[in-house]
Amino acid sequence: MSTGYKFHNPDGLYFVTFSTVSWIDVFTKDIYKHILTDSIKFCLENKGLDLYAWCLMTNHFHFIGSAKSGYLMSSIMRDMKKFTSKKIIEAIATNEQESR
Repeated sequence: MSTGYKFHNPDGLYFVTFSTVSWIDVFTKDIYKHILTDSIKFCLENKGLDLYAWCLMTNHFHFIGSAKSGYLMSSIMRDMKKFTSKKIIEAIATNEQESR
């Protein structure tokens, strides 16, 4: 089975959800929220993401968005999730006050 993100219409508007592993409440702490929002800002400015609405919950994130002309939504999502997950895992591992 393919593991890539499926965005069949390059001009489409998509509802996307990301969730944490085992639905762990990662986004209860500001440091982890800021990592995600910084990643979103970067994708808006540099990766061709158009964002129309978003909602961040304690263990998942929803948004409605599309890719600008010349960009692929699958590439944007791949890069955003890869960068964000690595940074959050690194922040959790180096946070002395973290109990997880």
